[in-house]
Amino acid sequence: MLKKTIGCGALGFPLGVCIGYVITICISVVLATGEYSPCAPALADEFGNELAAVIFQAALCGILGAAFAAASVIWEMEKWSLVKQTGIYFLVASLAMLPIAYFAHWMEHSLAGFLLYFGIFVAIFVVMWAIQYFVLKSKIKHMNAHIKEIK
Repeated sequence: MLKKTIGCGALGFPLGVCIGYVITICISVVLATGEYSPCAPALADEFGNELAAVIFQAALCGILGAAFAAASVIWEMEKWSLVKQTGIYFLVASLAMLPIAYFAHWMEHSLAGFLLYFGIFVAIFVVMWAIQYFVLKSKIKHMNAHIKEIK
């Protein structure tokens, strides 16, 4: 299991960098100022220049991708209940996402900023979990129906 976790994490790093890059493009398009915004202005200010900030942000996105990918093996723990899998995955995802979001200046550095970001994170987590749950439940229902037809 450790070998698989490390392998998933290694694959998740470049995927995290790519997703982070796509997100910066989407944010730049939504802001519609006609300019590309590769990172939060506060992050560039903290580093003194945009290049250093973008390199730091890319590394953080890679770490985040690696963490999420490595944590995906939690869903393969067949002896664990769905509640336990969800709780542990949520804890791992939170412990990866929240500090990275803080250091990348994706959230305001205040209690209100943290709570808002955490609330958005929880909402997205719940929506994604529910979508995956109902999609998989539907697939299982169709597989069971197909098995009954064969018998």
